[in-house]
Amino acid sequence: MRILILGLDGAGKTTVLYRLQVREVVTTIPTIGFNLETVTYKNLKFQVWDLGGQTSIRPHWRCYSLNTNAIIYVVDSCDRDRIGISKSELVAMLEEEELRKAILVVFANKQDMEQAMTPPEMANSLGLPALKDQKWQIFKTSATKGTGLDEAVEWLGEALKSRQ
Repeated sequence: MRILILGLDGAGKTTVLYRLQVREVVTTIPTIGFNLETVTYKNLKFQVWDLGGQTSIRPHWRCYSLNTNAIIYVVDSCDRDRIGISKSELVAMLEEEELRKAILVVFANKQDMEQAMTPPEMANSLGLPALKDQKWQIFKTSATKGTGLDEAVEWLGEALKSRQ
């Protein structure tokens, strides 16, 4: 199973990846390019591509879309100023032909912070309810604390299994 982890810079994508893989928080630096890791969850093996989120890197996301089964879209729940940019980047990716059938899991990350948007607020800001042909779900997560990640990956695993 091929999964892309996407989102703006600073959203927590790399922290999510390594929290899922080694089950602990690792020190990260901004990703220039990508990190590629295998994550095993229950009986499923995921090939996970964590792509850098800086403005200069985002146009290259589509180069990785071929044969992608799912997208984990990580959003900083406290970054209200850039939620519009996050939405436009997500919409652009979902318009890619290769990703039209990909399952979308949104991680409303940094929920441990006081000023975090709620998942329903974020879902509306990202335009998720308008996605009629895309299977999607949003989860309240904190990659540093590890909360919500297991539930999200559990849902993703079930959604992927139901497609086989």
